[in-house]
Amino acid sequence: MLSGAAAIRLGIFALVFAAMAIAEVIAPRRERGFGRGRRWTGNLGVAAINTLVVRILIPAAAVGAALVAERDHFGLLNEFPTGRWSGFANAIAIIALDLVVYLQHVMFHAVPALWRVHRMHHVDPDFDTTTGVRFHPIEIVLSMLLKIAAVGALGAAPGAVVTFEVLLNATSMFSHGNLALPERADRLLRWIVVTPDMHRVHHSVVRLETNSNFGFNLPWWDYLLGTYRAEPAAGQLGMTIGIEGFRGADEIGLIAMLAHPLRAAAGAYPLGRED
Repeated sequence: MLSGAAAIRLGIFALVFAAMAIAEVIAPRRERGFGRGRRWTGNLGVAAINTLVVRILIPAAAVGAALVAERDHFGLLNEFPTGRWSGFANAIAIIALDLVVYLQHVMFHAVPALWRVHRMHHVDPDFDTTTGVRFHPIEIVLSMLLKIAAVGALGAAPGAVVTFEVLLNATSMFSHGNLALPERADRLLRWIVVTPDMHRVHHSVVRLETNSNFGFNLPWWDYLLGTYRAEPAAGQLGMTIGIEGFRGADEIGLIAMLAHPLRAAAGAYPLGRED
């Protein structure tokens, strides 16, 4: 099950990444500030490191937790006989896990030490599909530990966990895409999935905009919990991407990315406070 889940995730990652890379060439939303070469080397390099780190430190990961919960019959959803309602239980698990990821994202903005780690994602001076896999290894490990705890508490089925992780990975690349969608399509899609224009607001240098639109996959939590912002004040083409104080070419290199949490706090603004 574990090796099969890894193969599924890798295969779908490759397909979505290729589709997004092509779509960004055909219909780009914004002009790039930097070439793909060095940026993509760094962003994809840190994604590869993250995969290796998780495999070494937490080899079973969230799917392993689901297999244990299923075997030992623990977790909330395992308290109820599902039978033919297993599909409904899986949908509940996927939605609940998405809420957990939303709340985790808010927490990484609210706690200064966590913001230092998460900030590496935001200092990417451009915004495209590779930004969706640009996360510090510390954040990835902490996120996986939280997902393992959530999967155990929910008693989520292994299939639901695999589906959730595939969706999260795919929608993260989609929502970070430098992709111009027709206005009507964007407006309709925002009811069911976070679109690139919606999430790009979250990568604005403007503090109120950075602390909005936290969703990666489902947009509902931003609507329900008051963190939704429809558009950046400067418009999609006029907005500035990144974090003030960290907007140079120095933020592109892999070594600089890994060392970023050790850097000075200039330009950092976790939710609700200034550094």
